[in-house]
Amino acid sequence: MFSGAQISLYPMTDDFVRVILDAIGALDPYRPAFRIETDDISTLLVGPPEQLFPAMCDLFVAAASRKVHCVLAATVSRGCPGEPDDPICTPIAGSTHQPPLQERIAAAVAHVASAPKTGQIVAAQFSLYPLGSGHHMDEIYGCIDFLKQSGVFDRSKNFCTKLRGDAGQVFATLSEAFLRFGAPEGHVALDVKVSANSPTAA
Repeated sequence: MFSGAQISLYPMTDDFVRVILDAIGALDPYRPAFRIETDDISTLLVGPPEQLFPAMCDLFVAAASRKVHCVLAATVSRGCPGEPDDPICTPIAGSTHQPPLQERIAAAVAHVASAPKTGQIVAAQFSLYPLGSGHHMDEIYGCIDFLKQSGVFDRSKNFCTKLRGDAGQVFATLSEAFLRFGAPEGHVALDVKVSANSPTAA
């Protein structure tokens, strides 16, 4: 299954070049498993779906540790029919048969609860798009039920859901939304914004 993300990092500082380049260094441990390409707009990560959000978390925490206001914008996708398959993109383990929705919600909540904390508080908002035919609204409502139990749910907003908490748990929540909701071998996309150290946090 093709899975990946286009990520753009925006540090609000005159020293933004160094912050971005140093943060990209946090992706080095993932390079054996990923294809990573950076240009003047974004960084592409292509690889195992369950490692996408841990990689993004490490990247963002590295940038946010400078204590300047940072924003990460990402488009994340798995199973896109318009992309070629790649040996480094493998199906989600055990995803051939979709477990019942309530079992997936419980498993997602448990995974977030066990996520390691980073000490970096972040806010995030995202939208989930399970594409194709099927009961996509059931999957979206199931994901919302999970988010409300995740421990990092902030509130529902127009067109998206807002999260707030430790980066480790927020990115784990985003990962669970990405991995467990929508058809296991179908096309699922997320639109994600994450912010840290905002002077106007609310």
